[in-house]
Amino acid sequence: MKAIILNQPKDFSIKDIETPSIKADEVLIRIRTSGICTNDVRDFNGDCNYSYPRIGGHEYCGTIAKIGDEVNSSRFHEGQKVVQYIIDDCKECYFCKHGEENICEEHPNSKIFHNPDGLSGYGGFAEYVVAKAEDLFVYPEETSFEKMAFTEPLACVVNSIERTNIKFGDDVVVIGGGTMGLLHVVLAKMKGARVILSEPLEERREKALSLGCDDVVNPIAEDAVTAVKNLTEGRGALVVFNTTAIPAIAAQAVEMTAPTGTVVMFSSIHPNEPVPVDMGAVHSYQKTITGAVSPTISSFHQAVQLIGKGLVDPTVFTEEIFDYQDFDKAIKTASKPDTYKVILKFGE
Repeated sequence: MKAIILNQPKDFSIKDIETPSIKADEVLIRIRTSGICTNDVRDFNGDCNYSYPRIGGHEYCGTIAKIGDEVNSSRFHEGQKVVQYIIDDCKECYFCKHGEENICEEHPNSKIFHNPDGLSGYGGFAEYVVAKAEDLFVYPEETSFEKMAFTEPLACVVNSIERTNIKFGDDVVVIGGGTMGLLHVVLAKMKGARVILSEPLEERREKALSLGCDDVVNPIAEDAVTAVKNLTEGRGALVVFNTTAIPAIAAQAVEMTAPTGTVVMFSSIHPNEPVPVDMGAVHSYQKTITGAVSPTISSFHQAVQLIGKGLVDPTVFTEEIFDYQDFDKAIKTASKPDTYKVILKFGE
């Protein structure tokens, strides 16, 4: 099979490697589309401590090409459209037993991140990948591969939304109008919130408004904290989602959170510098600061339902679709700060 192999930072090659074999409880997925995540861009640039060579890509989908002997053939069959839950959860540790598979204690120790004996990575930038049948989610036949490629990103946002308790009519702020920020806008509106987006780029503010966002703030033209408080009768927002990586904005996110409110640090802080926070205000006004990372099995399932049933059409966030042979152009496009989702296509 063909695979995009990152030999070292900024050094990749498209190689023929052996198609992986499957065990009795596994399936072989023929990958059809695979999204490029911000973390893939960081991997490409070497802004990580993972081992090389590696095959990136964790936003992939495809069809079942082969099933193992012990796979339930009444549930799964060749040709079926599927996505895979990408967390290598051990199902044994405290967090897996607690329903928080995305924080699995063993996942960071897997070959996804470090493999001294060969390739690391999720493997989505290749023609085939192996998955355990228990990790599969099936899509309706009519769902496009373009839509399916958004499953993992949307699942991350579902997990983020579920870290809060949004009620009808609540004021919600989303900081950052990229793909993940605007997915927060869409889902927060579905929860019945009044949503405010803080975003410096006019095109993204306009896109947010077209998706139902109620108010937008340009943080370059005005102080974002003041603007949010002016829109919320001085309180601030009951829920704030920070989808940016900038430390100073993380501090602002806490500041614009209303008393008793919750602020979610959705994006990793990059570079991961300490963020000064008024802990006195956190104490006095019962503010909650939490994080959100990767999807749980439940949020992954919900993302499949949202896309498969047509409740969310994520293709409004497709920037461009590239053939995987044009990976150089694709990663350059994905690296631009003003793009939405870039997708790789493997075959027709």
